[in-house]
Amino acid sequence: MDILFLLIPLSIVLVFLIIVIFAWALKAGQFDDIEREGERMLRADPDELDSSQPRR
Repeated sequence: MDILFLLIPLSIVLVFLIIVIFAWALKAGQFDDIEREGERMLRADPDELDSSQPRR
């Protein structure tokens, strides 16, 4: 029974932490246009690649 006094507050803190991280991700625009990045990867011009990426 004593462990509940530890687990319940920890779970509440964890839930609030997850909500804060999710709100930050929404505000930072992480979910604005998910499909654009996948299409950009498929249509990438070789000249636009970074120098660390191999050219084919």
